[in-house]
Amino acid sequence: MPWHVRRGIPSRRCVPPWCRSRRRTAGARPCRGYLLKNAGLTVRDEAGQKTIYRDFGEMLFTHFGLSGPMILSASAHLRHMARGRYTVHIDLKPALTPEQLDSRLVRDLRAEQNRAFGTLLGGLLPRSMVPVMAELCGVPPERKCHSVTREERAGLLRLLKDLPVRIAGFRPVEEAIVTAGGVALKEIDAKTMASKKLPGLFFCRRGVGPRRLTGGFNLPDRLCYRSGGRPGGLTGRIEGGCTTTIISCG
Repeated sequence: MPWHVRRGIPSRRCVPPWCRSRRRTAGARPCRGYLLKNAGLTVRDEAGQKTIYRDFGEMLFTHFGLSGPMILSASAHLRHMARGRYTVHIDLKPALTPEQLDSRLVRDLRAEQNRAFGTLLGGLLPRSMVPVMAELCGVPPERKCHSVTREERAGLLRLLKDLPVRIAGFRPVEEAIVTAGGVALKEIDAKTMASKKLPGLFFCRRGVGPRRLTGGFNLPDRLCYRSGGRPGGLTGRIEGGCTTTIISCG
């Protein structure tokens, strides 16, 4: 148990808020190593039946699951991780409405009617995703486009606009970009970073518990540097022979 917790200062358990995710969708494995750009992302909490996060940008398929900027940002919102509780929905064609995308599929199927279905998918998706999408659609990639039914076209449309990936869990906390948790902000004087309960005790860096969005200098390290300077600058002004303790986690 941490020293400050034994002295009555509450602290939240450290969890990986920005961490890559393991997925349950076995069909995504052949896509590993592919960086998906300009994709839409929606994260659903299946237990609460609600959307908890939306984003647009880049993500990466890996050998273990999902990573990349959007996934790292989304992971901060998965606060009650349990196997299968959260589902990531990927929009592979966010610039097109379902109606516009369906019109394109009809046009492409007619133009490529004597060619293989896999060839059609190659014009819509990265090569590594073609066998995965064909498997999920239930249409063999070597089948001719003229034999694709309306129902199969509708299934392809759904997957292009909403590719679901069930999340099995986080990667190990050792791989996290940062951790969440630490001393609650209500226990700290924001002006001096001093403990409200123990005189002479200061907190800085990742010992405190706010969360920030990922990206460049807007990482918690910005708070680390700012907060570290406050108790450090005060140590010379402590009077009365009081012993000063600064707790810095990470």
